[in-house]
Amino acid sequence: MLQIALSTFQIFLPFSNLVKYILLGVAIFLFLVAVFILVYNFYKYLLYRKSLARNEKTYLNGTHAEKKTTSNIILKSVAPSFLEITRKEQDSKIQLMRKEMEKLEERLTPSPPSTESLDDLDSNPPHMSRGKLKLSLYYDKKKMALLINVIEAIDLPEHSRDPFVRIKVFSKADDSSVQTIIHEWDTKVVKNSRNPVFVESFTCTLKESQLLSTSLKFEVKDFDKYSRHTLIGETRVALQGLKASKSLELYEDLQEKTKDVIGEVLISLKCLPTAQKIEVGILKFKTSSLSTISERDVYARIDVFTNQHKQKHQKSSLRAKSKVTVFNETFLFGLPDPGKTHCLILISLYETITNGRKLIGQTSLGNQDTKAEDGHWELMLQSLRQPVAKWHPLFI
Repeated sequence: MLQIALSTFQIFLPFSNLVKYILLGVAIFLFLVAVFILVYNFYKYLLYRKSLARNEKTYLNGTHAEKKTTSNIILKSVAPSFLEITRKEQDSKIQLMRKEMEKLEERLTPSPPSTESLDDLDSNPPHMSRGKLKLSLYYDKKKMALLINVIEAIDLPEHSRDPFVRIKVFSKADDSSVQTIIHEWDTKVVKNSRNPVFVESFTCTLKESQLLSTSLKFEVKDFDKYSRHTLIGETRVALQGLKASKSLELYEDLQEKTKDVIGEVLISLKCLPTAQKIEVGILKFKTSSLSTISERDVYARIDVFTNQHKQKHQKSSLRAKSKVTVFNETFLFGLPDPGKTHCLILISLYETITNGRKLIGQTSLGNQDTKAEDGHWELMLQSLRQPVAKWHPLFI
């Protein structure tokens, strides 16, 4: 019975004995190849371990030192790798970003004569020669027109590449320090020149009585297609001494940037210590004259910096531009410790134009010890969970 059962489980292959031996030989060969590959890879692994140990000893005896962690584990530095080089580059970029943040914070300190805007950064040292600007003025009494001729700039700084001139016409009311920009033009950009020749004329209508309260501001800037234009220098001309029907030629030294007050913005602050947040409210914005009103919309942008860290900015909704524009909008930002956290708030007002936006003015406030804020931050800390509103000047 057992032999009968075994005979039923026998496997019969339809091959000759020669073919069977060949298949067996191929199987044994493949097995030997697999064993050889396994042994070879193990040998390579041992060589790799020895090379790591040799490099480790070399760098420990050379310039690379041992570093101990708090758990007394010795971390031994090895040869600089791609990851280490990348880490060093990231560290250097972080250091550069910190320096830029410090410079930006200094520029945003709200002192009226020297507060810098984000759109125009002055890269020149304070006492550096900025060059000269040649221009001429002519007032036609019959036509009640002011002719402004920008001729050339001379001896601009070495870093100047593509200069152009921005002309602003300011008008100021007798009983107010707030000015109004009634006209603004840009000259052409002169490529790769420290002595650019412009020879461009601009005309605006002015009554003779307006000359006493009108001034001109000429800003020489370095054009940048992909970033903010850099200010090279500026000069101002008051029209009080301009005589009718007589041409006045000027050769002015370029000076450091100064600020002009062009309006006011009503800002409210509310400290929420439990939620560790601060509420910034944009309530109203007013200008000095109806001459700036046009069919454009305006909006406010709020940037908050806490301990040199920039939080995500927020924007108000669009409002129709008027002499007094009402927003009545509030925005929440993180503020862990109002008494210790270094906080800087930048409010920027923009108007929409055909090809983008145009800066109207900016103001900044925070917990710096400055007189320009009139103690707004301190009043907020004294009135926790209650909004405190104050008017702040807008600079341009």
